Amino acid sequence: MTTKNATTSILEPWRSEVDQLRDIGRLFYSRGWSVGTSSNYSMVVSRDPLELLITASGMDKGDLGTGDFVLVNDQAQPVGDDQPASSAETWLHVVAATNEPNVGAVLHTHSVWGTVLSDLFASRGGFWIEGYEMLKGLEGVRTHEHRQWVPIYENTQDISSLAEKVRPRFQSPDHPPLHGFLIRNHGLYTWGNDLFCARRHVEVFEFLFECIGRRLAMA
Repeated sequence: MTTKNATTSILEPWRSEVDQLRDIGRLFYSRGWSVGTSSNYSMVVSRDPLELLITASGMDKGDLGTGDFVLVNDQAQPVGDDQPASSAETWLHVVAATNEPNVGAVLHTHSVWGTVLSDLFASRGGFWIEGYEMLKGLEGVRTHEHRQWVPIYENTQDISSLAEKVRPRFQSPDHPPLHGFLIRNHGLYTWGNDLFCARRHVEVFEFLFECIGRRLAMA
Protein backbone atom coordinates (compact mmCIF):
# COMPACT_ATOMS: atom_id res chain seq x y z
CA MET A 1 0.00 0.00 0.00
CA THR A 2 1.33 3.42 -0.93
CA THR A 3 1.23 6.38 1.45
CA LYS A 4 1.12 10.10 0.90
CA ASN A 5 4.86 10.30 1.43
CA ALA A 6 5.80 7.36 -0.81
CA THR A 7 7.67 8.37 -3.96
CA THR A 8 6.81 6.40 -7.10
CA SER A 9 9.79 4.72 -8.73
CA ILE A 10 9.76 6.96 -11.79
CA LEU A 11 10.21 10.00 -9.53
CA GLU A 12 13.13 8.56 -7.54
CA PRO A 13 15.79 10.48 -9.54
CA TRP A 14 13.97 13.73 -8.75
CA ARG A 15 13.64 13.48 -4.97
CA SER A 16 15.43 16.79 -4.44
CA GLU A 17 13.17 18.56 -6.93
CA VAL A 18 10.09 17.02 -5.31
CA ASP A 19 11.20 18.32 -1.92
CA GLN A 20 11.85 21.79 -3.31
CA LEU A 21 8.37 21.97 -4.81
CA ARG A 22 6.85 20.73 -1.56
CA ASP A 23 8.61 23.62 0.19
CA ILE A 24 7.15 26.04 -2.36
CA GLY A 25 3.69 24.65 -1.67
CA ARG A 26 4.02 25.17 2.07
CA LEU A 27 5.33 28.71 1.57
CA PHE A 28 2.64 29.77 -0.89
CA TYR A 29 -0.10 28.16 1.21
CA SER A 30 1.09 30.12 4.23
CA ARG A 31 0.97 33.35 2.21
CA GLY A 32 -2.59 32.68 1.02
CA TRP A 33 -1.52 32.32 -2.61
CA SER A 34 -2.30 28.59 -2.97
CA VAL A 35 -5.27 27.79 -0.76
CA GLY A 36 -7.61 24.82 -1.10
CA THR A 37 -6.30 22.66 -3.92
CA SER A 38 -5.57 25.65 -6.17
CA SER A 39 -2.32 26.33 -8.03
CA ASN A 40 0.26 24.13 -9.71
CA TYR A 41 4.05 24.12 -9.85
CA SER A 42 6.59 22.52 -12.15
CA MET A 43 10.31 22.15 -12.74
CA VAL A 44 12.05 21.21 -15.97
CA VAL A 45 14.08 18.06 -15.23
CA SER A 46 15.12 17.23 -18.81
CA ARG A 47 15.53 19.28 -21.99
CA ASP A 48 16.13 16.56 -24.54
CA PRO A 49 13.58 15.15 -24.42
CA LEU A 50 11.60 17.81 -22.57
CA GLU A 51 10.23 16.48 -19.30
CA LEU A 52 8.64 18.39 -16.44
CA LEU A 53 7.97 17.40 -12.86
CA ILE A 54 4.57 18.90 -12.00
CA THR A 55 2.10 18.78 -9.13
CA ALA A 56 -0.66 16.21 -9.52
CA SER A 57 -4.26 17.35 -9.88
CA GLY A 58 -6.33 18.28 -6.84
CA MET A 59 -3.59 18.20 -4.22
CA ASP A 60 -3.42 20.31 -1.06
CA LYS A 61 -0.43 22.55 -1.76
CA GLY A 62 0.16 23.15 1.93
CA ASP A 63 0.63 19.42 2.51
CA LEU A 64 2.13 17.93 -0.62
CA GLY A 65 3.38 14.38 -0.28
CA THR A 66 6.33 12.93 -2.18
CA GLY A 67 3.92 11.01 -4.41
CA ASP A 68 1.80 14.06 -5.30
CA PHE A 69 3.76 14.77 -8.49
CA VAL A 70 3.77 13.63 -12.11
CA LEU A 71 6.53 13.42 -14.71
CA VAL A 72 5.16 14.70 -18.05
CA ASN A 73 6.50 15.11 -21.57
CA ASP A 74 6.22 17.90 -24.16
CA GLN A 75 2.71 16.71 -25.01
CA ALA A 76 1.59 17.23 -21.40
CA GLN A 77 1.24 13.47 -21.00
CA PRO A 78 2.56 11.35 -18.10
CA VAL A 79 5.84 9.58 -18.73
CA GLY A 80 5.41 5.92 -17.75
CA ASP A 81 2.62 4.14 -15.91
CA ASP A 82 1.17 4.25 -12.41
CA GLN A 83 1.31 8.02 -12.05
CA PRO A 84 -1.50 10.24 -10.73
CA ALA A 85 -3.27 12.62 -13.10
CA SER A 86 -1.46 15.89 -13.71
CA SER A 87 -3.15 19.26 -13.45
CA ALA A 88 -5.53 20.19 -16.27
CA GLU A 89 -3.29 23.22 -16.78
CA THR A 90 -0.17 21.21 -17.59
CA TRP A 91 -0.24 22.54 -21.15
CA LEU A 92 0.47 26.08 -19.89
CA HIS A 93 3.61 24.83 -18.16
CA VAL A 94 4.69 23.02 -21.33
CA VAL A 95 4.13 26.13 -23.46
CA ALA A 96 6.28 28.24 -21.13
CA ALA A 97 9.04 25.63 -21.04
CA THR A 98 9.10 25.13 -24.82
CA ASN A 99 8.96 28.81 -25.78
CA GLU A 100 11.42 30.16 -23.23
CA PRO A 101 14.61 28.07 -23.55
CA ASN A 102 16.00 29.24 -20.20
CA VAL A 103 12.89 28.36 -18.18
CA GLY A 104 13.65 25.92 -15.38
CA ALA A 105 10.47 26.30 -13.34
CA VAL A 106 6.89 27.52 -13.80
CA LEU A 107 4.68 28.58 -10.89
CA HIS A 108 0.95 29.30 -10.79
CA THR A 109 -0.81 30.99 -7.86
CA HIS A 110 -4.38 31.97 -6.96
CA SER A 111 -4.07 35.08 -4.80
CA VAL A 112 -6.88 37.45 -3.86
CA TRP A 113 -5.21 40.49 -5.41
CA GLY A 114 -4.24 38.73 -8.62
CA THR A 115 -7.78 37.45 -9.01
CA VAL A 116 -9.37 40.86 -8.36
CA LEU A 117 -7.06 42.72 -10.75
CA SER A 118 -7.47 40.07 -13.45
CA ASP A 119 -11.19 40.79 -13.47
CA LEU A 120 -10.94 44.56 -13.06
CA PHE A 121 -8.59 45.02 -16.05
CA ALA A 122 -9.81 42.15 -18.23
CA SER A 123 -11.63 44.43 -20.68
CA ARG A 124 -8.31 46.19 -21.39
CA GLY A 125 -6.46 42.94 -21.98
CA GLY A 126 -4.05 43.67 -19.16
CA PHE A 127 -2.45 46.52 -17.24
CA TRP A 128 0.83 48.35 -16.80
CA ILE A 129 2.93 48.37 -13.64
CA GLU A 130 5.51 51.13 -13.40
CA GLY A 131 7.53 53.21 -10.98
CA TYR A 132 7.87 50.61 -8.24
CA GLU A 133 11.31 49.67 -6.90
CA MET A 134 10.12 46.06 -6.57
CA LEU A 135 10.04 45.78 -10.39
CA LYS A 136 13.81 45.28 -10.20
CA GLY A 137 13.09 41.83 -8.82
CA LEU A 138 11.98 40.72 -12.29
CA GLU A 139 14.75 39.08 -14.30
CA GLY A 140 16.63 41.57 -16.48
CA VAL A 141 14.98 44.68 -15.01
CA ARG A 142 17.52 47.19 -13.72
CA THR A 143 15.49 50.30 -12.88
CA HIS A 144 12.28 51.24 -11.10
CA GLU A 145 11.42 53.28 -14.20
CA HIS A 146 10.66 50.03 -16.02
CA ARG A 147 7.11 49.55 -17.35
CA GLN A 148 5.81 46.01 -17.03
CA TRP A 149 2.78 44.89 -19.02
CA VAL A 150 0.76 42.09 -17.44
CA PRO A 151 -1.49 40.41 -20.06
CA ILE A 152 -4.84 38.96 -19.02
CA TYR A 153 -6.42 35.98 -20.79
CA GLU A 154 -10.02 34.87 -20.45
CA ASN A 155 -10.56 31.84 -18.27
CA THR A 156 -11.67 28.62 -19.93
CA GLN A 157 -11.85 24.91 -19.21
CA ASP A 158 -10.30 24.30 -22.65
CA ILE A 159 -6.70 24.65 -21.50
CA SER A 160 -5.14 23.47 -24.76
CA SER A 161 -7.00 26.29 -26.54
CA LEU A 162 -5.81 28.79 -23.94
CA ALA A 163 -2.25 27.53 -24.30
CA GLU A 164 -2.37 28.19 -28.04
CA LYS A 165 -3.51 31.77 -27.36
CA VAL A 166 -0.64 32.29 -24.95
CA ARG A 167 2.04 30.61 -27.10
CA PRO A 168 2.54 33.42 -29.70
CA ARG A 169 2.99 36.02 -26.98
CA PHE A 170 6.18 34.54 -25.57
CA GLN A 171 8.53 35.60 -28.34
CA SER A 172 6.54 38.35 -30.02
CA PRO A 173 8.86 41.15 -31.22
CA ASP A 174 5.89 43.53 -31.13
CA HIS A 175 5.42 43.29 -27.35
CA PRO A 176 7.62 43.98 -24.32
CA PRO A 177 9.32 41.00 -22.63
CA LEU A 178 6.91 38.67 -20.88
CA HIS A 179 7.56 37.81 -17.23
CA GLY A 180 4.10 36.51 -16.38
CA PHE A 181 0.41 36.68 -17.20
CA LEU A 182 -2.95 36.48 -15.48
CA ILE A 183 -5.99 34.39 -16.28
CA ARG A 184 -9.23 36.24 -15.56
CA ASN A 185 -10.78 35.41 -12.18
CA HIS A 186 -8.15 32.72 -11.84
CA GLY A 187 -4.55 33.63 -11.09
CA LEU A 188 -0.93 34.27 -12.04
CA TYR A 189 1.50 32.30 -14.18
CA THR A 190 5.17 33.18 -14.00
CA TRP A 191 8.50 31.38 -14.47
CA GLY A 192 12.26 31.63 -14.13
CA ASN A 193 15.51 30.00 -15.11
CA ASP A 194 15.37 28.07 -11.84
CA LEU A 195 12.94 27.58 -8.97
CA PHE A 196 14.43 30.42 -6.92
CA CYS A 197 13.96 32.87 -9.80
CA ALA A 198 10.39 31.71 -10.42
CA ARG A 199 9.59 32.03 -6.71
CA ARG A 200 11.06 35.54 -6.70
CA HIS A 201 8.83 36.47 -9.62
CA VAL A 202 5.76 35.23 -7.76
CA GLU A 203 6.73 37.27 -4.70
CA VAL A 204 7.40 40.39 -6.80
CA PHE A 205 4.17 40.16 -8.77
CA GLU A 206 2.07 39.43 -5.71
CA PHE A 207 3.58 42.40 -3.87
CA LEU A 208 2.90 44.68 -6.83
CA PHE A 209 -0.64 43.36 -7.30
CA GLU A 210 -1.42 44.17 -3.69
CA CYS A 211 0.10 47.64 -4.01
CA ILE A 212 -2.05 48.39 -7.05
CA GLY A 213 -5.17 46.92 -5.49
CA ARG A 214 -4.77 48.84 -2.23
CA ARG A 215 -4.01 52.06 -4.10
CA LEU A 216 -7.15 51.69 -6.18
CA ALA A 217 -9.20 50.98 -3.06
CA MET A 218 -7.91 54.20 -1.48
CA ALA A 219 -8.61 56.39 -4.51
